[in-house]
Amino acid sequence: MITSIQNKFVKEWKKLHKKKYRQESGTFLIEGEHMIEEAYETDQLITTLIVQEGKEVPAWMDEEYVYIVTENVFKEISQTEAPQGIAAIVNMGSMKQEHNNYVLLIDAVQDPGNLGTIIRTADAAGFSKVVLGEGTVDLYNDKVVRATQGSIFHLAIEQRDLNEAITNLQTDGFSVWATTLRRAKNYAEIEPTNKTAIILGNEGRGVQQKWLDMADELVKIPMYGKAESLNVGIAAGILMYHIRK
Repeated sequence: MITSIQNKFVKEWKKLHKKKYRQESGTFLIEGEHMIEEAYETDQLITTLIVQEGKEVPAWMDEEYVYIVTENVFKEISQTEAPQGIAAIVNMGSMKQEHNNYVLLIDAVQDPGNLGTIIRTADAAGFSKVVLGEGTVDLYNDKVVRATQGSIFHLAIEQRDLNEAITNLQTDGFSVWATTLRRAKNYAEIEPTNKTAIILGNEGRGVQQKWLDMADELVKIPMYGKAESLNVGIAAGILMYHIRK
């Protein structure tokens, strides 16, 4: 039983709240029964389980890697307003790597809720790979992880230079779409190919011009009301489901 927030393990776990220490350790923190079940069922490498006293320890977890802590200690570790009393440390390098003919490219999306929602929607729409370009919020940010609702474990997700990613996809026969409001076609008027990738841009500036210049198709979602644009997560869902129709 760990009772003190000054305990050396507690201090190490809290460090994972910061990107620097996540990268150094190659691990990240997840919370809640659902997320932990998703990690286990998709064969993620769970290195540590942290359980608040009184909570049931999953039967599948080796007792050697389980730490029981007081409520006060768990609150210190948790990054949620209403902690569920169970958390785990997961190895970063154990996500799925295979992918199909539907790929999402992310250009500097900075809101963690948006990125998490996009990943969750990509999973639901049958996309299997997401490429995170430079300037995109950290994939292992706790708000991103929670917003994915476990989909972070279902997809191949990589951080990569978009120039290289776009070039490789086009060489492999993909048609690459980029979202923009200028000189773009209504997405509904374009018939997706059997290999299609979509570039989604930053919440404020959209997709950078250099990626627009590389794209095979520039697409837009028409605005029928007075709004100038859609939230990037909503736009992602509309386009992905159109491609998978």
